[in-house]
Amino acid sequence: MARRVFFAQRQYIIIAIMVTVVVIYVSKLFYIQVLSDKYRLLAESNVRRSLVQYPPRGVIYDRHGAKLVTNEPAYDLMVIPRQVKDPDTLELCRLLELEVKQFRHRLQKARHYSPYKASIFLEQISKESYGYLQEKLYRFPGFFVQPRTLRKYPYPVAASILGYVGEVSQAEIDKNDYYKSGDYIGKSGIEKSYEEELRGVKGMRIVMVDVFNREKGRFEEGRYDVPQVQGEDLITTLDLDLQMYAEKLMQGKRGSVVAIEPSTGEILTMVTAPGYDPNLLIGRQRAKNFSMLSEDPQKPLFNRALQAQYPPGSTFKLVVGLVGLQEGVLSVNTRYGCNGKGSSPIACSHSHASPLDLLGAIEQSCNPYFWNVFRTSIDRFGYTNTRKGYNEWRRIVTSFGFASPVSPDLLNQAKGNIPKDSYYDKYFGENGWRSLTIRSLSIGQGEILVTPLQLANLAAIIANRGFYIPPHIVKRAGNRQLTFEKKTTEVDRRHFDPIVEGMNHVFEASHGTARWYKIDSISSCGKTGTVQNPHGKDHAMFIAFAPKDNPKIAICVVVENAGFGATWAVPIASLLMEKFITGKVKRPEVEENMTKANLIEE
Repeated sequence: MARRVFFAQRQYIIIAIMVTVVVIYVSKLFYIQVLSDKYRLLAESNVRRSLVQYPPRGVIYDRHGAKLVTNEPAYDLMVIPRQVKDPDTLELCRLLELEVKQFRHRLQKARHYSPYKASIFLEQISKESYGYLQEKLYRFPGFFVQPRTLRKYPYPVAASILGYVGEVSQAEIDKNDYYKSGDYIGKSGIEKSYEEELRGVKGMRIVMVDVFNREKGRFEEGRYDVPQVQGEDLITTLDLDLQMYAEKLMQGKRGSVVAIEPSTGEILTMVTAPGYDPNLLIGRQRAKNFSMLSEDPQKPLFNRALQAQYPPGSTFKLVVGLVGLQEGVLSVNTRYGCNGKGSSPIACSHSHASPLDLLGAIEQSCNPYFWNVFRTSIDRFGYTNTRKGYNEWRRIVTSFGFASPVSPDLLNQAKGNIPKDSYYDKYFGENGWRSLTIRSLSIGQGEILVTPLQLANLAAIIANRGFYIPPHIVKRAGNRQLTFEKKTTEVDRRHFDPIVEGMNHVFEASHGTARWYKIDSISSCGKTGTVQNPHGKDHAMFIAFAPKDNPKIAICVVVENAGFGATWAVPIASLLMEKFITGKVKRPEVEENMTKANLIEE
């Protein structure tokens, strides 16, 4: 009896377990099929495709609203290697204009990246090629096209400033998790320094595809899509007309031009010559063209305005004079004699009236005069206390932005060099150098190095009578107006007036070195420089600003291996100032001489 009861109870337990299992399975099936989307989504994943939506990069404008950089549609051919099944390789290669060897290499590279994830097979297909390819693509499972945009440059100018965009490197991916393989990033110029503003935010679009790899519409009517956010537009400080004119004047020459609006620090034009068409570095030919430009002996990829470092030559005499005035070792009426080329320990470049005062010395660019000013500055604490005098002199000089980058938004600036006392200690011993030892600094030679941007900033400082806004290239990003802090030099404002007057004599006086190129009805100020070059012919250099009062433009022009500053640098600067202030040039013969000259071939 007990045995029958035991088996009956066991029977009920088994039935209960079976019922429970059935209820669990039914409930789970009900949840999967009715309540939850998860498994339905997984089942549909084989016919869904997630497409990254690359936002258009922000458009870059000049100061007047002209478009310097825009976007145009392009397409990347993507591949999911595991879905590629015995493609008609020859036909696909014909469509893509690829060799079979290249095709296999690219497919192997994609497999190495991931057999299951989509990656770029062929980048930057033009919209014309895309239309033809799209009609045939259903025959090649595993391949699909993803849209994106490429940069376009309506004007072939300012390449070194604007920069270029290229595919992100692994190092850049490791540094910033925003980027994935196949993304593009700013590689140089504005494109790089304002990358975060320009790039926008990527989105995602999910589409359904059929067995022929053709899109059949949005998945879930776009419920799971993520919208893209277009990059911010940038308004630069550049004046397109002036930039184009400056590049025209610098054709056939090696050198640079930098022009600044003194009151704002806005860079009006920046030219490095020889330059190149920025359109060369977009599209599938970018790598080939980049290699060509890199191997060009004229170095068009080298931004001379920011990276070339030169002794400033006679342009630096203005700084020597300002330091002397500030330290009280020089007055406007201080006179020093000059014996021309027979002067010692520094000879003059030419004979002139002697002795000269400060204004006459600037007009004549007298070497012995500024050597004496420099000597009195360095020795003002006593002949045996050179170090203290030199360090005080250097402190004032570096307040002009020398020996450090001066622009907050331009990349890869060279710092230049105003040597520290430790440099001279190393070469001459701690007590082994005096003002006479370093006398070449007085005329902007020796160890001093500056960039054209720093010299243009010097012109802006003198135009402003002692202060500057750091030179910058972008004035607005999206809705944000960019602001930059005003910087003041260690020289009192009152000391700039005689320097400005002397610079005005360079254009206006009978012996001024720029007198042949003064601008009609515009009072201008300048200083020429002929920079010694141990590797060839001297470099021509000129800094200037105009008008004398309420200046609108400050400029530096450097023409390498061109001889005297007055021969080439002065007329180019003069034409650019006239063009910017008046909107036209009234000296066609000067313009023709500058544009037709080819100093590189000569």
